[in-house]
Amino acid sequence: MISRIDLRGAAFPEGGIDRDLLPRAELDVEAALEKVRPICDDVRHRGTAALIDYAHRFDGVTIEQVRVPAEALERALAELDPAVRAALEESIRRARLVHREQRRADHTTQVVPGGTVTERWVPVERVGLYVPGGRSVYPSSVVMNVVPAQEAGVGSMAVASPPQKAFGGLPHPTILAACALLGVDEVYAAGGAQAVAMFAYGTQECRPAAMVTGPGNIWVAAAKRLLKGRIGIDAEAGPTEIAILADATADPVHVAADLISQAEHDPLAASVLVTDSEELASAVEKQLEVQVGATKHVEDRITPALSGRQSGIVLVDGLEQGLAVVDAYGAEHLEIQTKDAAAVAARVRNAGAIFVGPYAPVSLGDYAAGSNHVLPTGGCACHSSGLSVQSFLRGIHVVDYSREALAEVAGHVVTLAEAEDLPAHGAAVKARFDWKVPPSK
Repeated sequence: MISRIDLRGAAFPEGGIDRDLLPRAELDVEAALEKVRPICDDVRHRGTAALIDYAHRFDGVTIEQVRVPAEALERALAELDPAVRAALEESIRRARLVHREQRRADHTTQVVPGGTVTERWVPVERVGLYVPGGRSVYPSSVVMNVVPAQEAGVGSMAVASPPQKAFGGLPHPTILAACALLGVDEVYAAGGAQAVAMFAYGTQECRPAAMVTGPGNIWVAAAKRLLKGRIGIDAEAGPTEIAILADATADPVHVAADLISQAEHDPLAASVLVTDSEELASAVEKQLEVQVGATKHVEDRITPALSGRQSGIVLVDGLEQGLAVVDAYGAEHLEIQTKDAAAVAARVRNAGAIFVGPYAPVSLGDYAAGSNHVLPTGGCACHSSGLSVQSFLRGIHVVDYSREALAEVAGHVVTLAEAEDLPAHGAAVKARFDWKVPPSK
């Protein structure tokens, strides 16, 4: 069901791990670019009409408008299962606790008397928040997108989620209910690349946004790459992934359950175990057989995900090599199930989110830890972060110098301008002192 990769005894230059040896899904975003380009161009030129056509073509639904009526949002919230509503409210409460603490304060530095630089943190004016549909329904992604945007102070936000044939061309009612619960009243029945294009270019119904965030499939990722620059993006999020660094102290029942929990998302989902215990590896393999047989979504998601090239058990010589492997892999979700798990977790450098010990499974982070589950995938954790309040903020430097403060440093400015052969830069300073620049101290 799941393959093994044995790195024991392997020698790597300066301790580095060859990333090509590690499990990874084939995800050709570049190839997808040429397929989404005409879709995005069509939305740019035809707007709502193009979105209606793509809803029929890709989602099999006939809709007359893309914006979800206010009464549909109200009805979805009124009809929401009370237990689901209570769970969403708790998820929102915990997410607000964490994300509220992320808000940065403006800070002013006095460089010299009369000369200050202030860093102001300003939210983007309008964001488009993408919530996937299709195989599963993700009201949790509404929470993870909306809460940090609200806590950042974003004034205008819109949610897009694919239209569903089972619900008359509207997004799933639980998604609509989550939007209503969070006070978001601008929601669109649009999915895939066309939804990203809607946010980038605007339509007759939807004003363009400055930024788009949220997870999605390869078509969403390709549209984000294509339109980046026209619109800000959070990341090109691909299929979900979990890596577990475990030793002989780990419980194979827990490890197997957590690998399966990510595999049920998508046939391209990645489930990777890194361990120095062959006994644990064998026990996990047995548990996978047992637990997969007792769950749902086996044939269409879990089995192809676990047996695909993106998943595997990686055997290593010890903890040091295990840490090198998980850092090279840069998992979206990384669980540490080892002795002294907190100390081991503190040494990890590359991960979207780290889950410490046997009682912090990825599922907790998906719903109710308070953390954000919109995270970098495909190894991007080595240079990118998950969604947060900072994602929606821009740092603006405000420079305020008096005449005296400028005069003090004017000579240095002119000297550096001349060193770069940009004399007009120096002249812009000289002009403020009748071309007489006092020597810099």
